[in-house]
Amino acid sequence: MDSNRVLDIFKEIVRVPRESGHEEFIIAYLQNFAAAHALECRTDEAGNVVIVKPASPGKENVPVLVLQSHSDMVCEKKAGVEHDFAKDPIRYEIRDGWMVAPDTTLGADCGIGMAAELALLESSQPTGRIECLFTVSEETGLDGAKALKPGFITGRTLINLDSEDEGELFVGCAGGVDTTGVLHYDATSLPEGTKLLRFSIDGCVGGHSGDDIDKGRANAVQLLARFLYSALGNYALCCMDGGNKRNAIAREASCVLAVRGDGRRISDLFAAFADEVKAEYAVTEPDMRCECTEVTGDYEAMADADAQRLVSMLAAAPHGVLAMSREIPGLVETSSNLAAVKMTGDRTVTVTSNQRSSVAGACRAAGEKMQACMELAGADVTHENEYPGWQPNLKSHILDVTVKTYGELFGTEPVVRAIHAGLECGLFLDIYPDLDMISFGPTLRGVHAPGERLELASLDRFVRLLDRIVTDFE
Repeated sequence: MDSNRVLDIFKEIVRVPRESGHEEFIIAYLQNFAAAHALECRTDEAGNVVIVKPASPGKENVPVLVLQSHSDMVCEKKAGVEHDFAKDPIRYEIRDGWMVAPDTTLGADCGIGMAAELALLESSQPTGRIECLFTVSEETGLDGAKALKPGFITGRTLINLDSEDEGELFVGCAGGVDTTGVLHYDATSLPEGTKLLRFSIDGCVGGHSGDDIDKGRANAVQLLARFLYSALGNYALCCMDGGNKRNAIAREASCVLAVRGDGRRISDLFAAFADEVKAEYAVTEPDMRCECTEVTGDYEAMADADAQRLVSMLAAAPHGVLAMSREIPGLVETSSNLAAVKMTGDRTVTVTSNQRSSVAGACRAAGEKMQACMELAGADVTHENEYPGWQPNLKSHILDVTVKTYGELFGTEPVVRAIHAGLECGLFLDIYPDLDMISFGPTLRGVHAPGERLELASLDRFVRLLDRIVTDFE
């Protein structure tokens, strides 16, 4: 197995639609791959696939090794970009040592792990029995991992290939929960002569709501709410839209406001606000745009009291790092992501968020903090997609093997750490409590956001490491 073959397979994968919840095409791709290589393949009711490479002659007594990736991807694109994730292949470029999707997500999270598994399955190198597991709908609720049944895999050592920093080995992850608030509002007609202005914030970096939450990036939804709160009494709120996926930091947000007169006062307030936040985020958000434009349309306005409840909630909602670990330096322990606000018809607004923590009680408390904020605004609140964290096991055999192998290959020790993002490993332990696990991968940047990219030099090191571990495992 070599990195060129892994990259070639990944270039095939980026042509296959695989948005979370719509994995039928990638499932068929995996099944066809197994059939073409005469390999055992099983698919469960959820859509999880396992493909088995039998033990080579003389390797029958080697313990079974499970390799695992998720088959879905986060589908995000820049505003104004024409791309249909249900049918269009991902457009990518190779530049300056990176594979990058300029206008969309690339899907290297976790498509590159899938590609490495498939390259290993087709290789002729002698190995013990390998079970390659591909789970569905990881990005929207870890649904595939939750649906696994005992016996679907038989190995008791698992390598998760869903990490994003080459040279780092992950032995633990945060748990999480989604918190959603639904607000109902009254509306009024706009008087004659009302002027409509659209205010937007876009061009923000965004990123992964776990791995990037501590990088000081702007949340466009909360920034817009901050402006609206500061300008209460100067407008009527007609609509508001921002953010998208619950596990991505909001990059864009906009609203339409009805104002009397020429709108000069509120547009001046917004211009001053724009100067303020651009200075505040000059380092992390160099491409942020704040724009005000006049629009037309058939709008109604939220009742003032309801608009104030919504704006106040969004401005006050917890977002960002809530606590750092006191045990592992530099590790975010608890965080909250104010993900999206959407007007969903029938005079209803839906606000989605995600909380994470490596401490179960702290995760629950963060979700309750968001719930309290939403309920103060009169929202109906639900918690969904709760999943457990993965507690580190520093006495792990596969950890020892990987650290030793990395040192032999590259002459340096890898960093062993936990990650604030969620991995499926915690759920695997619920079903297979004696699993010994580790997670590693090549270097990815900008995951869950347009411009996601894969570092090719790190891909080579990742493939060499995985190849050696699988070949020498005993």
